[in-house]
Amino acid sequence: MPTDFKLEKIRIRIDEIDEQLISLISERASLATEVTQIKRDSGKDGSFYRPEREAKILRRIIGLNKGPLSEQDITRLFREIMSSCLALEQQLNIVYLGPEGTFTQTAALKHFGHSVNTFAKSTIGEVFREVESRTCQYGLVPIENSIGGMVNHTHDMLTISNLKICGEVKLRVHQNLMSKADNTGNLNKIYSHQQSLEQCRTWLDEHLVSPERISVYSNAEAAKLAVEDPNGAVIAGESAAEFYQLNILERNIEDIPNNTTRFLVIGNEDVPASDNDKTSLIFTTANKPGALHKMLACFSEYQVSLMRIESRPSREVIWDYIFFVDIEGHIEDDAVAKALKQLRQQASMVKILGSYPSAVL
Repeated sequence: MPTDFKLEKIRIRIDEIDEQLISLISERASLATEVTQIKRDSGKDGSFYRPEREAKILRRIIGLNKGPLSEQDITRLFREIMSSCLALEQQLNIVYLGPEGTFTQTAALKHFGHSVNTFAKSTIGEVFREVESRTCQYGLVPIENSIGGMVNHTHDMLTISNLKICGEVKLRVHQNLMSKADNTGNLNKIYSHQQSLEQCRTWLDEHLVSPERISVYSNAEAAKLAVEDPNGAVIAGESAAEFYQLNILERNIEDIPNNTTRFLVIGNEDVPASDNDKTSLIFTTANKPGALHKMLACFSEYQVSLMRIESRPSREVIWDYIFFVDIEGHIEDDAVAKALKQLRQQASMVKILGSYPSAVL
């Protein structure tokens, strides 16, 4: 069979599949509008976004995927379909720690898709206030990095805010060298946040020793400087290249390739169980021998897996600490509920920050 004939048959079949896809996607969107009407007819005019429902759908899609598209690719496709369908029901306003073109914006779009309105704020406190005032339904803030550790300001805000953790996003941090220039030959300055410069130190020492390394407040600020400097470059995430129209000269130049940042989705509503959840909480205990051991034993007794524990000064009593804990499971789970009941009986203070779906990918 001639090659051209084979290709034509495949292209015809692709066109047929495209017609089926657009028909099914349109049908899905129509069903989303029906859901909207049913909810409004029943008097439910709150948030139509269901974190636990979306997490279940994405996990199911991953289970059905037989390739050749990767789990990441198929998840991204369905995230955008769900985002567009949700926008027909309700337009979500998402606030994140800016400025634009940062990893936090990338995390927001990864979690919610591109059919949402996003707003950048310059501090974590401002993100919390925008959500607390309900100007935005949800916010995105960093909580920890696999290399740099916890983000103290986020932890401090969680202790005083009534907002709930509604979800999490894990984002692999890839650093790229970008510039208005077409190559590295004439570069004499490299702008970036100090953390990004540190994360790429080995690569820079091997490939770009001569250019001056200039630390700035954020990678977005660095990108703006690189736009104005014909012999300057910036180290930042890929989204900055798109936003500031920069050429990516070298990709993935970070020294540790599995560097990952975890972000939290914060909102005003509790999230029902999704069958694969985390619960975050804080507690304080008396400063005496064995006190922390007794607190942690509450989880061990009911076989609740402890996934993370961090401590921060209480800022009220000298040498008193607040413990931040992530556990496996939802507060609706029987074992978790029993462990938390026992913890409340022994701890000086317990505050549940939220139960939410574990990051899908």
